[in-house]
Formats: sequence, C-alpha cells, structure tokens
Amino acid sequence: MTSSEVRNSFLKFFQDRGHTIVPSASVVPHDDPTLLFTNAGMNQFKDVFLGTGKRSYTRSADTQKCIRVSGKHNDLEEVGRDTYHHTFFEMLGNWSFGDYYKKEAIEWAWDLLTNVWGIPKSRLWATVYKDDDEAEQFWRNVTDIDRSHILRFGEKENFWEMGETGPCGPCSEIHIDRTPTGAATASLVNAGSPEVIEIWNLVFIQYNRDDTGKLTPLPAKHVDTGMGFERICAALQGKTSNYDTDVFTPIIKSIGEITGKPYDGSLRPDLPKSQSDLDTSMRVIADHIRTLTFAIGDGALPSNEGRGYVLRRILRRASRFGRNLGMREPFIYQLVPTLVDSMSYMFPEIKAKQEHIQRVIKGEEEGFNATLDRGLEIFETVIKEMGHSKTFPGEDAFKLYDTFGFPVDLTQLMAEERGLRVDVGRFTELMEEQRNRARESGKADRVKAISKVTDMGDDFAESTFIGYSELESEVILNRVVENFVSLDRTPFYVESGGQVNDTGILEGENFLAEVVSSIRQDKKLIHEIRILKGNARAALGEQLHARVDSTRRHNIERNHSATHVVHEALRRVLGNHLHQQGSLVAPEYLRFDFNHFEKISPEHLKAIEDIVNEKIAESIPVNALNDPKEWLTIDQAKAKYPNVKMFFGDKYGDRVRIVEIDPKFSVELCGGTHVKSTSDIGFFKFKNEGSIASGIRRIEAVTGDSALDLFNLQEKSIFERIEHAEGLLGKVQDLLSDVQQLDSKASIVSPISLSASAGDLEQLKKAYERPTKVSRELRRYFERQTAVARNVDDIILRLSDALRLLEREAGRRRMKSLAGDIEGLVAAAVIVNGIKLVATKVETTSVDELKLLGDSLRTKLGSGVGLMASIIDNKVSLVCVVTDDLVAAKKIDAGKVVGAVAKLVGGGGGGKPHMATAGGKDIGKLDDAVAQTQSIVESLLKK
Repeated sequence: MTSSEVRNSFLKFFQDRGHTIVPSASVVPHDDPTLLFTNAGMNQFKDVFLGTGKRSYTRSADTQKCIRVSGKHNDLEEVGRDTYHHTFFEMLGNWSFGDYYKKEAIEWAWDLLTNVWGIPKSRLWATVYKDDDEAEQFWRNVTDIDRSHILRFGEKENFWEMGETGPCGPCSEIHIDRTPTGAATASLVNAGSPEVIEIWNLVFIQYNRDDTGKLTPLPAKHVDTGMGFERICAALQGKTSNYDTDVFTPIIKSIGEITGKPYDGSLRPDLPKSQSDLDTSMRVIADHIRTLTFAIGDGALPSNEGRGYVLRRILRRASRFGRNLGMREPFIYQLVPTLVDSMSYMFPEIKAKQEHIQRVIKGEEEGFNATLDRGLEIFETVIKEMGHSKTFPGEDAFKLYDTFGFPVDLTQLMAEERGLRVDVGRFTELMEEQRNRARESGKADRVKAISKVTDMGDDFAESTFIGYSELESEVILNRVVENFVSLDRTPFYVESGGQVNDTGILEGENFLAEVVSSIRQDKKLIHEIRILKGNARAALGEQLHARVDSTRRHNIERNHSATHVVHEALRRVLGNHLHQQGSLVAPEYLRFDFNHFEKISPEHLKAIEDIVNEKIAESIPVNALNDPKEWLTIDQAKAKYPNVKMFFGDKYGDRVRIVEIDPKFSVELCGGTHVKSTSDIGFFKFKNEGSIASGIRRIEAVTGDSALDLFNLQEKSIFERIEHAEGLLGKVQDLLSDVQQLDSKASIVSPISLSASAGDLEQLKKAYERPTKVSRELRRYFERQTAVARNVDDIILRLSDALRLLEREAGRRRMKSLAGDIEGLVAAAVIVNGIKLVATKVETTSVDELKLLGDSLRTKLGSGVGLMASIIDNKVSLVCVVTDDLVAAKKIDAGKVVGAVAKLVGGGGGGKPHMATAGGKDIGKLDDAVAQTQSIVESLLKK
C-alpha cells in the first residue's frame, strides 16, 4: 500500500463506523500557549478531556501533524541514526467522547490491522496496564490474538496522564514484530528494540487525578488513540526502515540529485563509515525538511526564542549535516517542492505557502552559512587547545552559541563525532546569567508593580468589567492595599492583547484619585491610583463615581479597530502566510508585528493603505459581542467563522469574544474595545515599516487626530523643503552671474530651466486646499501632499545638481584667472638669503582650490618658498609650498613655515616638507601674518 492509501483507508474505516473526520490541527498551536508545537492527536481535543469544552460529535478520526523536539519526547539525537525516530510525524487517531469504550477500541484496532491491512496476527503483541483486567479480557474475547502475546506493564509504559493532575487512565499498546522470522519473544516488547516497536496506543481516559495524587472515576469515559503513520507505512510496505517507505524516498532521492551523493540506507554493520555518514546525513535532512516545511507553513518562524529557536536549531542542524554531503551553499529550501508534491493532497496549506516557506528556509541557510565556517574554525581551535581532555569547555560552547548562533546540541553533535562530551552544566550556568541580565534590563517598574500585586494575593476581590458599554459608572470601592484598589464593577480596561490600560478618575464626596494603571489577576481587576484628595481607606465601602478618560479611550479604540483592518489588508496584499506576532494599541498610534521575510515595497504599502481607507470609507459596522453570555466556545467560533483569526500567546478562556468587521473581511477573537463603525477611525496612515528580527517586520501607523497631526507635520516639512529649494535657486542664479562675470564670453547653460523652477515652486505653494471631511477627501489630500513632496524633491535634486556643476565651473574659471596672475606673483617675489619668497592673499572658495593654486605656484617658482592665504567660511586657510631642491637640501620645511604663520592667526597646522596646510580663527590678523612671513622664513633659514 502507498502512504496515501494507508491514510485514506484508515479514515474510511472509522468514517464507516460513525466517526466524524476532522482536519489536522495546526502544528503551531496558536490557541494553546502551553505547547511549543502540537505533539499528539489529542491536543485539539484537550478541552473535551478537561471538561471545559464540547463537540457536536462524539466520535472522530483524523491524521494529525505532530512535532516532538523538546521535553520528555525529545528524540532529536536519535533522528537519522536509527530507522524510526522523527522530529515531524503524522499520528493517525480515533476518539470517543463519552461514547464507545475499551471493547470497540480494541476490536476495531484489531480488525483494521489484521483484516483490512492484512498484518500477520502472529507478529502483533498487545500490552495492558498491570491492573486493567477489563482491557485484557477484551483482548481475549473480541480478538483472536495469541493469548501469550498479551502482556502487562506498569505506569511508565501503560498509564497515560495529561499532566501531574487532571484526566488520565490506563492504555493498551500494540507492538509489531519486525524480526526476519517473526519469532520475537516477550523480552523484546517495550525493550527499546527496533525489531519490536509500538505502532498504536489505545488510551482509556477514565480517572481524574487531584493534587494529592488521588484517582477519582470520571462521569464520562473517553478513548484517545494514536498510531504512528510512518511506522505503519513501513510495516505495510515490508520495510525495516521508515526512511525506505514512499513517505521519505522522494525526499532522499531529491537530496541525492542535488548533492550528487549516493544513498545506501541498508544499515549493514559492514557498511563503510564514509557511506554510513552520508546515509545518516541524508536521513537527518529528509526528516528536518518536513519539520521546517510544516511548522513554517503553519505560521512559525526561526528566531532566538521559544518555538522559533527550536526551528532554528533544526535548520542549523540540517545545514551542518549538509556539510557532510559537500554542500556549502543553501540547498535545503530546494527540497520543499518535493514534499509539496507528495503531501499537499492531504495538507494543502504547504502548497499554498510554498513560496513563503522556501524564502524563509533559504534566508536562514544564507544567514547561517555565513557564520558556520567561522564557527567550525573556532571549534577546531578549541579542540587543539584541549589537548588530551575529553570535555569540551562550557565557556566555548556558550561562545559558539552567543557569537556564531551554534545551538548547544550542534556543538554536542560535533563533539560526539570526536569522542568528546560538552560541559553542558557550565553552558547552562552561562545561559542563565545571560537571561538574568536580560530580565534586569527589562521594564522594571511594571514588573515590580505586577510582582507586588501578585504577592498581595487574596487581598483583592473579583470585579466585573463594564467598560465595553459604559465609560462612567457608580462603583463600590471594596479593597484598598497601599496604592492599589479594586471595585465591585469597573469601566477601566486592563491592558491585554496589546491594548493599553485605560486611565481616568475615581471620585467621591471627600475623595479624588487618578487611575494611572491596572493589572489583571484572573477575575480580579486591580487599579493603581494616585490620590489627589482624601484617603482611600476612609472611602472603603463607599460609592464612588468612576470615569474613564473618554478622549484617550476613543483614540485607543480607533487604533484597535484599525489594527484588525490592517491585519486583513496585509494578508490580502502580502499573502495568507502572514500572522500577527505582536501588537501595541496606544492612544497616539498602533504598532503591528507580523511574519514576513522581505521588505514591503512602497507600492504594496500604498495598496495596504488603500484597502484600509476604503474599508473606513465604507462605514462598516464593527460588531463585537459585549455580553459574555453571547460569547462562543472555540469550536463554535471556528464553525461559524471559518476565517476567524486566533493568535499564539493569547490565552483564551472557555468562551471567546468575537469582533467582526464584515464576516467576509475580518473576524478575530478579541477582548479589546472598538469603535462602532469603521468610519469612526477617520483615516489611516503608515508612519514606519521595518524589520525587528529575522523574518519579523513591524508597521506603525496613525489614525484620526494623530493622522491629522502627521499630515500637518508633513505639510510643514514640504514648505520647509520649498524654502530650501528657493534658497538653492537663489544660489544657482547668483553663481551663474559670478561665472559669467569671470568670463564675459562664457555661455553657461543650467541643466534645468531656472524660470520654470521658480514657477513650479510658486504653483506648489498654492497646491493645498484644506479638506472638509476626514476620510476619502483626506486620503486624496495626503496623496496630493505626497505628489507635491515628490515634485519639490525633484526640483531640489535638479537645483543641487546645477549648483554643483556651477561651483565646479566657477572654481575652474577662478583657478584659470588666478593661475594667470601667478607669473606676476613670481616676478614680484622677494629674495631672502638667496631664495625666492612669495607671500600673498588670494580669493578661493575651498581648501582644495587653495592647494591647487599652491601647487601651481610651486611649479612656477623654480626654486623658492610660497605662502598663500585665503578666508574660507569666515576662517583663515593657509598653504605653504617649498620646491624640491630646497627640500632635498633640507634648507627649509613647509610645515614649519605654515605652522609659525598659523600661530599668528590663532591656529595651527602642518604637513609634508614640500606642501603643508594650516588654519586659524582670527581673520583680523591675517594681513599682519602674511607680512611677517618673510621674517619667519629668514629665522628658519638661519637655524
């Protein structure tokens, strides 16, 4: 059977037995922040087992995408070295929620394995929990398994628990004998042998364990089963290795084609080590590309923390094994199309996001390859310095991680290849020190406040939030601890989901306080106050008037609703791979972080802005379920709104609140406050867009009054630029006149039409008309403003080019004019101790011009000393030149001459013997300094 046939036949088998076939949950559990990755089929039904949720069906089946790379299920070091451990795998499963139980689960499992799939009954073994007589009896009575193949084991092997407390129960595992003769003994079951491995686990959830460890029978009993897809494919295809099934062979074939390396895969003991290393590397890469593809396809991205760090480790581990195949350039991303071809029929999301997945992987490969070689050099250096030691220092492992991005398990892998171990204990200490430093540099004040409230524990009472519909209300002050209070009901929103706290006033007959911040502790809403009048304890139990700062709240609501709209606009323009990675909704602006691997072009930014402003202009009602009684379960929300957005990191309760902006446009789970209609947002405008981490980008934007403030700021900038352009125009015209005066025959043509520029600037000044409405008209106003800014910038650019051209031309003409005077200066030179000396003032516009004149004077002198002075930018500039014969004879040094003259004008300088420059501040003394040059030269010649 092909792998596709295995999947299809499993699902059909249980569909025929009344099971609802459900799609695989995302391998990135956005609605369960307790998990890095979905690691079992039961994850999406966790709420049912906990008794906090229900489904519309009592039987279901699916094939679930799973990743196991951390915690107790961490088999990373075994991946590729053996035949059956993987970081990514599929789990075929069937469930009963208070419906059928042990009898049917066992009977159907046996029926599918032996009658439908035809696995020899003699090769199957069943294990049950040591006290589960019921399960053993069903194995004996409803199947024809060899009675000697039913074994009992303890809690470690055959008792399943969700956690230290909660639902749990015995399980029955089915193992398959893969020995050549099919004559395995009971000693190989649960012995970690690849010859007899578990393929299916039937979990019977019948107890609840409390915090004392006591087991209590559940009112409803459930079945949760999980079958390893890759393992059953190997069994049904007659393979001893999962990597030899059609699940992996297309990928391994592609690796071979890309790298030009052969794959043996026989795992023979006599296989040469060189070939064994190649095979291991290809198996590792084949496994890891599956993990990367499915995780990135479901919204995860490589990063330096959490699940992102796990992905980065996986990718870098694959890159390291790629070096064993001679690959020094990015290549792993080229394997994605092969995986898409073989698996997208069941998991279409990887085809829809193929381009994004490849871009992310390639980008990571490029980034890591740039440092891998250097890291390997450091590793080799440490190895040489270790001498005969067998322990790779933890300090060096930390340096490789911190400086070169080497995950410690990659360093362990390289050390293991040399027969060494890494001092992981010291590495861990250094990591913890780094984390502590990071924590200390965080938001200390906020952390202290939260810590203080947490320590107060039960001192506060529960509050009811009424702020969705009321911004003012009469409330009762029911708790006071230091400068923190709680109310029986409160209109003040507590920071959550990116939306900041409300501020406002608490007022009574003899009491007045400002609410400055708030903290949530379960159902307790605790407000930090600053007392303006009276005493909080004296007001305890009294009725107060609570009033939210409504202007601030309305600005926050504009930005929050705009965040929902821009999220969907981003997805529509950039792709549905995009997911929220963080947000801030403040009164002044909104910030939105999302996964995307390249800079957003100006064209795309404009398209996104246009979508948002179009939705604002459409005045779409923003429907939010403000009454908690109307809130839905997660499943109800998913069923009613297939496009509903949920985000990792948001901990959702039993029931969730929906915020809908046109059910076909934007539907999100959200507890924040919003405007009544998109028209209330007023206007939307981007402020900034950029990268904040690898694969994570951030936009900042403004709405309403803040957008008008931005407009006014930009308008001011435009008029400042127009003034700058007018100044440039004046300079160009003045300089053009100077050039023409330098040579009456000159015919200088400016690269722009000066009269046209002047006319353009006058027109641009009049280009605005203040809009009367805020939305479509303001958007057009912004667009007109942008066009004007572009025109002004174009004029500035052309005027700047003209100014540079004219400055060069004026300089050239001045030099030509002055050069003609140099012969006259040389003819008028004075003789000092037999040496010609020229000391004079000249008009130049730059030090470079002055140096060019000095160089020309040096050539014309033949033998002598020249000093030229000029006033440039209201400062003295000097240059001294000495001819080669005097330098060779060491009679005089240009640096000493110019330095002595510079002192007379309050400055200094120096340079080479044949040419030196200097400067000074006192232009009033320049004439006297030039006049004293002769005596300075005479003095130096005597020395």
